[in-house]
Amino acid sequence: MNLLQLIRTFTRTAETGSIAGAARTLGISATAVGQNITRLEAHLGVRLFNRSTRSLSLSEAGALYLTKVQHIEADLAGAQAAVSSGDVEPAGPLRIACSRAFGRHVLAPMLPALQRRHPRLQVELRLSDRAVRHAEESVDVSIRIGAQLQDGLVAKPLARIPFVFCAAPSYLEQNGTPTSPEQLADHRALLFRFPADGRPLRWGLLGEQGRVEATMQPGMVCDDIDALAELAAAGGGITRLAAFVAEPYLRDGRLQTVLADDPRWIPEPMEMFFCLSDRRDFTARIRVLFEHLQAGLPVAWKPQAV
Repeated sequence: MNLLQLIRTFTRTAETGSIAGAARTLGISATAVGQNITRLEAHLGVRLFNRSTRSLSLSEAGALYLTKVQHIEADLAGAQAAVSSGDVEPAGPLRIACSRAFGRHVLAPMLPALQRRHPRLQVELRLSDRAVRHAEESVDVSIRIGAQLQDGLVAKPLARIPFVFCAAPSYLEQNGTPTSPEQLADHRALLFRFPADGRPLRWGLLGEQGRVEATMQPGMVCDDIDALAELAAAGGGITRLAAFVAEPYLRDGRLQTVLADDPRWIPEPMEMFFCLSDRRDFTARIRVLFEHLQAGLPVAWKPQAV
């Protein structure tokens, strides 16, 4: 009996919530998954799952057992990394979750170079603006903003990304250009709706007196940052964009910065974190990703640079 294989089957079934999901993750048949779970239950002498025709859920014993064995694979990988030379090539699946905008504009252009350097990595990028659940969704790493941090996550600071206030030149010609945070209240604001709680994100500024929030007159609200940039470029109002979204619009003149010449105030930057479920998950695969991102992100974005 391969106990490790039985445990792996059990944890994947618990994480995905179904035998079919575990089968897809493991690359084996649903019948084999069911047989492995039955063997493990017979070995332990307890029922690990409550089964019905429509649902599968952990029993009390199963939930307890999961807490004891869910890190076995990570511990074994960490043990191998600890005793192996630094020349061992990272290999295997590397499942990364992050926001749509950061993934599209920053992470996706960086990952091909990582895979060329480590061709045995099997990289999967999942883009979503909600806070994913690592165990339930079989995610190795998530990159998220401070507001998405959850209890139990190990969060390593990754980047401090600047924001810019901007609008189309045509909008500013017709409505004037604000020269202070207070004057933002006189303009139509194009706001991003934060998926975690459904509320539009407030505009924070940092100045000599500390942090303040701009008073805004909502013009339009959108839950996609790229669409928000297009709304601004079409003259819809003033918006706040991460630098990596705004840069091409500023470069070709479709958008123009607002309040950028006043050194007394800067838009509050966006803190990005590299998140794991457990410190023991920092295996060779995860380490090379973290180091690759640290080396590839602009110096001005690095947490220690601000």
